[in-house]
Amino acid sequence: MRRTLPAATLALLLVLTACSTPSETSTSGPTPTGTPTASRQDAGQVEQTLASLRRVDDLPLYEMNYVGSYDATVGTDAAPASPFGCSLFVAAGDRSRPLFARNFDWDPNPAMVLRTDPPQGYASISLVDLSYLGVGAELSGDRRLLNAPLLPFDGMNERGLAVGLAADDAARADPVPGKPTVGSVRILRLVLDRAATVDEAIAVFTAHNLDFSGGPALHYLVGDATGASAVIEFVDGQMRVERGQGSWQALTNVPLIGIPEEKRRNDRRYDLIHRAMTESGGVADATAAFRVLTGVRQAHTRWSVTYGLRSGEVRLVTAGGAERRYDLTVG
Repeated sequence: MRRTLPAATLALLLVLTACSTPSETSTSGPTPTGTPTASRQDAGQVEQTLASLRRVDDLPLYEMNYVGSYDATVGTDAAPASPFGCSLFVAAGDRSRPLFARNFDWDPNPAMVLRTDPPQGYASISLVDLSYLGVGAELSGDRRLLNAPLLPFDGMNERGLAVGLAADDAARADPVPGKPTVGSVRILRLVLDRAATVDEAIAVFTAHNLDFSGGPALHYLVGDATGASAVIEFVDGQMRVERGQGSWQALTNVPLIGIPEEKRRNDRRYDLIHRAMTESGGVADATAAFRVLTGVRQAHTRWSVTYGLRSGEVRLVTAGGAERRYDLTVG
């Protein structure tokens, strides 16, 4: 966590709600495989990180606690084909309990709940699609897992800042001379590590060029503990921002900025979220949010997750229906 924050011990406490208690995954056996590029850990921290890996459901879903430092500006980038779709929204009708919700719709790949607490960044919990690390079916001892912090597909940090992505085939990001270029998924790690508010998240995006080559163009939704939110898109090569003006904000796979609301609603999933959020006044606890996520669920939805932006509660339901809960101290 950032050492400049007010003193608060930021514990990530796992609350098990699955039907059975998972067993620890052994890290003994063959010589570790793979080459980590982002790790700035010592040997002991590497050992602790890999020893924390365990499988917790049959998605398969894994958990890992990353111990020590990493360089979020180097190494692995995701280069997926165009995802089938994703659905995200921020429910901020009750500013005392704003909530970020998201369906990740994609191929049947293994996933990981990753907990990080970098020395010079904010502690966070995020979800990673493991296929982009190049790992195989046998994960034990695979040092490529040490690159997992680079590829969060959604997540929330200790300040209650959450971010997620979705494909946007119309997007184009033209490079601005003098700015560093980062991958279109890696930018989420920089946001989670460095931003406490929506304004700070926008500043992180503004400071970087995004590389959409080798994968789908993307757009993004961010929300923070005050209930503020924003959609970040790339229109005609330029970064554009639409800040949430009402009690909710949503994102699917259609461009939003400059598009009238009635035209946005031609997208079935966006329309379902619009109707649900309008009816509730943008007020939703995790249970209500999961009802909405179920309504926009697709056959290839891999996980549904809610992030309590002030409570720190994370609830995750995977494709098989197993639910897990986590707590990230927010302050």
